[in-house]
Amino acid sequence: MNSPKEIAQNYIATGAAKTKLPAAKMLVLGILAGMFIALAGVGASLASVAGIASPSLAKLIGAAVFPVGLAMVLLAGSELFTGNCLIIIPVLQGEAKLAGMLKNWVLVYIGNFIGGLLVAALTVYGGTYSLFQGAAATGVINTAIAKVSMTFGDALIRGILCNFLVCIAVWIAFAAKDVVGKVAGLFLPIMLFVLSGYEHSIANMYYIPAGLFASKYSVYSASAGAVDPSKLPDLTWGAMISKNLIPVTLGNIVGGVLLVGVAYWFLYLREPKPAARPAGGNRKKRK
Repeated sequence: MNSPKEIAQNYIATGAAKTKLPAAKMLVLGILAGMFIALAGVGASLASVAGIASPSLAKLIGAAVFPVGLAMVLLAGSELFTGNCLIIIPVLQGEAKLAGMLKNWVLVYIGNFIGGLLVAALTVYGGTYSLFQGAAATGVINTAIAKVSMTFGDALIRGILCNFLVCIAVWIAFAAKDVVGKVAGLFLPIMLFVLSGYEHSIANMYYIPAGLFASKYSVYSASAGAVDPSKLPDLTWGAMISKNLIPVTLGNIVGGVLLVGVAYWFLYLREPKPAARPAGGNRKKRK
């Protein structure tokens, strides 16, 4: 396996290459990653219904399924905004430009959003959430409501913790030199962030639209009894952006950039400044 220092050194070229992709490729690769994460969300939501009588069991089952999303992102080839917070490493090393990193973030974020919306629409209007006598629809609607009901501060902090774990998962995956090792390495940190209820901006680009679509689609009206009607007015596109995506995205940036990218650059790549010579150190001694 690669040591932490080797991971840092190897990521310089990997991250720099991400900033040099053509814009169209960044966007399409972002769409694919958004779809991968969204589909993992679908699977996690449906799997958790099996433990609906026990909230902790439901959370554990869903958390065990969700890591398949990052596995697809890393192995199939795509661009995920949260993981790309590590591009700060080649920027600090002088091998990539800040403008290139920001361009990647913006285009990949937009692509991720498109991918999440696409899967949300296809699964909702394809009847996926009719499963389990409507319990699946109830779950996805209540999840969306919960995500737009947090305070700004809570969403920000949960975003920080989430992307700290996501970027650690990416970091560990880069330690492995084979597919099995990569999947095994990323599994536990991703499972941990889902189990802990932390907030992933790209996953929420699926979860919240899916809840919005399902709450307004007549096919799922039979499940409306299990949703608090007083909470439904809070579930809006505006609330999704202002109360979730903005604070969670900011938190994801802090968690990925500062706690992982900058930290590991400082530990393994930053060259210490040469010690200053004492004044007069080069003068010849007088006889």
